[in-house]
Amino acid sequence: MKFATCNEYFSDWPIEEVFDYAAALGYDGVEIAPFTLASSVDDIGSARRGEIVAAAERAGVEIVGLHWLLISPEGLYVNHVDGSIRQRTIDYFKSLIRFCGDLGGGVMIIGSPKQRSVQDEWDYGETWKRTVAGFEDCLELAASNETFLCIEPLSADQTNFITTAAEARQMVAEIDHPNFRTIVDVCSGSTEKIPVSQLLRESGSQLYHVHVNDANKRGPGFGETDFVSVMKTLMELNYERYVSLEVFEFDPDPRTIASGSLKYLKGIVAAL
Repeated sequence: MKFATCNEYFSDWPIEEVFDYAAALGYDGVEIAPFTLASSVDDIGSARRGEIVAAAERAGVEIVGLHWLLISPEGLYVNHVDGSIRQRTIDYFKSLIRFCGDLGGGVMIIGSPKQRSVQDEWDYGETWKRTVAGFEDCLELAASNETFLCIEPLSADQTNFITTAAEARQMVAEIDHPNFRTIVDVCSGSTEKIPVSQLLRESGSQLYHVHVNDANKRGPGFGETDFVSVMKTLMELNYERYVSLEVFEFDPDPRTIASGSLKYLKGIVAAL
């Protein structure tokens, strides 16, 4: 099991400083929200991409991959009824795959709740079909870039589309491609009737990534979520990929969040 931190809660820190600080704390990797680097990854040229890769290598951390994929540029919507909007989104998604590949990242977390929700006048089943078709169109490119696309179930207060781990697994099974998997996010998973530890077990081989965050949207150890059972389950499953810190409440400050969360999680692992 390896530990990473997402970068967006570091606010205006240059990505090079995030790499350095994460490495100093003992993180193995950094997961990048592309909008923190540019409004569009198409504006990040090959030279800058090389600089980012070199900075991570100097710091001694791995670039895990990307998340918060479709928050910018404006107007993206992966399953919109308007074909031109949908095609623009898929085209940009492919740009993200190439960007992730150029950085050496291995995962892209498909969250972006506001860019996938089913609008009132839409049919849920048809929206599902449009979503599946869009991702299927991207998987050959993902495979050639050695990148795994991970559909993320999100809580019902964020979206009305794929709000349970079971629904995410259903989409993974339907697409049936080795580079399309799922993720368990502890905060969103905490809203389900099934314990997060059971969600992890039931995900089986479809599970490729884990986001750790308290149900209160802060870091592990900054609330009441049972992370002992989460970490114990991951160890029992012989999970060897990334556990990545993602928070939605940025207080008190990035240093406290990053250091406190990692210390807490590593303390659990050491005690098990």
